[in-house]
Amino acid sequence: MDVYERKLRLGMVGGGRGIGVAHRVAAVMDNEAEFVAGCFSRDYETCLRIGRELYVEPERCYRSYQEMADAEAALPEDRRIDVVSIVTRNCFHFPISKTFLEHGFHVICDKPMTCTLEHARELVRIVEATGLVFCLTHNYTGNLLVRQARHMMTGGELGELSRFIVEYLQGGNRIRFAPRAEPKSWLDDPEQVGPGGTIADIGTHTFNLLEFVTGDRVVELSCDLTDMTGRALVPKDAAMLVRMAGGAKGTLTCSQMAPGESNELNFRLYATEGALEWHQNRPEVMRVTRGGVRDRIVWRGHELAEPVQKLLRAWPAHPEGFLEAFGNIYRGAYEAVRAHASGRPMQIEHYNSPTVRDGLRAMQFTFAALESVRNGSAWVPLER
Repeated sequence: MDVYERKLRLGMVGGGRGIGVAHRVAAVMDNEAEFVAGCFSRDYETCLRIGRELYVEPERCYRSYQEMADAEAALPEDRRIDVVSIVTRNCFHFPISKTFLEHGFHVICDKPMTCTLEHARELVRIVEATGLVFCLTHNYTGNLLVRQARHMMTGGELGELSRFIVEYLQGGNRIRFAPRAEPKSWLDDPEQVGPGGTIADIGTHTFNLLEFVTGDRVVELSCDLTDMTGRALVPKDAAMLVRMAGGAKGTLTCSQMAPGESNELNFRLYATEGALEWHQNRPEVMRVTRGGVRDRIVWRGHELAEPVQKLLRAWPAHPEGFLEAFGNIYRGAYEAVRAHASGRPMQIEHYNSPTVRDGLRAMQFTFAALESVRNGSAWVPLER
């Protein structure tokens, strides 16, 4: 059957709880795919339970991702999965992605793509050598008003970017001094979350959002970390000065030590002829300022550019937000998978979802920030 005349066959590794629930909803939101296989947990009984919830046959609920890749690759082409979604702890993203790519499967991976710069470069090499689709779920770029902001900034509607403030603040952690810091969860363990800690976990969202919306690239940064000696084993609070290729300057802030903030991701972009302000917690509205004109509020569903309008699911005044943005990332990934299966693969720069190159950029950002800290907040260039 033609790939455009059926649902895609989707597998998942991880996703048993936490952000995995959002992935499971988003992956099937547009009726483009259905779950047919998975290794949903390292605990096999849990894997079987989630498989039942998703109506996956027990024989295709696997004990390990290696078993899953081997077994699915051995199935007839009209039964095996088309694409796998990887929703695990950070330390597993690289080996699982590598395994499925080497077995010939397209991959959708949660961020950060890897825990090291070397592994990020290796995944880029594998994707380029195989030609397979690799998409990364930097999900906030799926918000409609974020897409509208990109349309306005890259189209020059507000002139040239001059200054910016991008923040991601969370306050869920109560981090107190202790004689010996110990991991309270895997997100506190450098072996599982990676050395970047908060920089890789939520800082990469600020970085990715900045480059996506402006269409410009970060070329240099200076990073200052809050000293976590005796309180945490990985960074939990960072502030950066940033310079863009186009000459704009600004700040990126990421913190998981901000009491009172639940999930405050926002950007303020100042250009030569106006400004934009958007908050993830209020995704339906964006403040637009134009020179000589009073501020106005743009609502999701009104005055959207045509490419953005096509992503609308609900009528204006009926809210869309976090899950729908996630769904847009999956929709873009499926578009690339179908094009590849039809023999007309898309160029990676035309994907409508973040790619393996975005994953590499995020790791370049993370390790440039760590290098800056090691050298007394010195300015460090990002790799080109």
